[in-house]
Amino acid sequence: MTTKYSVILSNVGSCSDRYVTGGYAEPFTIAELFERTARIPQVTGVELVGTWHVTDRNVKELKGHLEHYGLKLVSIIPDHFGQMKWKYGSFAAKDPAIRREAVAHTKEMIDAAVELGGNLISLWPGQDGYDYLFQADYIEERDWFAEGLKEASRYRPDVKIGLEYKPKEPRTHSYLSTAAMSILMAQETGSDNVGVTIDFGHALNAYETPAESVALLKKYGNRLFHVHMNDNFRHWDDDMIVGSIHTIETLEFFYWLKRTGYDGWLSIDQYPYREDGLEAVREGVNAMEAFVRLADSIPPGEIEALLKGGKSPEIAAYLRKLLLSLDR
Repeated sequence: MTTKYSVILSNVGSCSDRYVTGGYAEPFTIAELFERTARIPQVTGVELVGTWHVTDRNVKELKGHLEHYGLKLVSIIPDHFGQMKWKYGSFAAKDPAIRREAVAHTKEMIDAAVELGGNLISLWPGQDGYDYLFQADYIEERDWFAEGLKEASRYRPDVKIGLEYKPKEPRTHSYLSTAAMSILMAQETGSDNVGVTIDFGHALNAYETPAESVALLKKYGNRLFHVHMNDNFRHWDDDMIVGSIHTIETLEFFYWLKRTGYDGWLSIDQYPYREDGLEAVREGVNAMEAFVRLADSIPPGEIEALLKGGKSPEIAAYLRKLLLSLDR
C-alpha cells in the first residue's frame, strides 16, 4: 500500500475555535511550521491553504522552504471558506461576481501548485450550501457549482481537482455532502481530472462507512484522488488523532485503500486545539503507518473469505484475534 505521508501545514501549529479565537497557543510563522513538520521523519509532503499560506507574493519563499526541507507540495486547498466574501457561498453563490471570484481564486491556486511542483487542488467549498428551508434553489445553485468547477478543471487538465465533501459546517447543509453527491458533481463536469478527496472524519459525520465510500469511488470512475485522515465521535468534525476512536473502521478503510489500489498520499488533517500540534500530528502519522503495516500483514484471501461468508461471529472473532491477541 502507499506509504506517502503528508500534513496540512497548519496542523503542526496552534488552533483557535469560536470561543478562543486567538488560539490555544502562540502562533507560528510559516517558516516555523515547515521546520516543525520536518521533525516528523515519515512525512515527505505538505498541503497548503490558499490565503493562509499562499499569496501572489510568497511562492518563491514557499519553494525555498520545500527545497530546504526536502518536502513535496501535495496539494493546495483554495480558501473558499475563510473570508467574509464567501459567507453566502463561492461556486454556488447567488452573486455571479462572487462565483467568478471563486473560479479565479481556484485558477490562481492551480498556477501556484504547478509552480511549486504539485498537481492537485483539494477543493473544500465549505460555504456552498444553505441554512434554512426555502433559502436555496437546489437545482440552479448546483448548476452554478458545476459550471464553475468545469471551467476551473479545464484551465489546466494536467492538474487534478479533488472535491472534499462534508455534510455540514459552516453551513447547516452543504451541497457536497456525501461521497455519492461528489461523484455526481464530478461526473457532471465531464472532466477526467475532477475526483474526490475523502476526509475520514467528514465521512463519519455523513454517517457513511468510510471503507464503502472508498469502494464507491473505485466503482464509479476510479475517482479517489486524495485522503485526509483524522477521527471524531461522528457528531462533529472534531479532527482528532487518527484511529483514536474508530479503530476498526479505520482498519477497514485502510484495507479497502489497499484492495482498490489507492496510490496517492495519506495526509493528516487534525486540529489539535489543546494538544501540542507537533506531537498530535506525529502520533497521527505513527497511527497511519501502523494501519498500513497491519493491512499489509493480513494474508491474502483471509478478509475476502470473511466477506464471502458474511458471518458476523466469525468476523468478530477474526478482528478480536487480529487486534487484541497478545500472542500474535
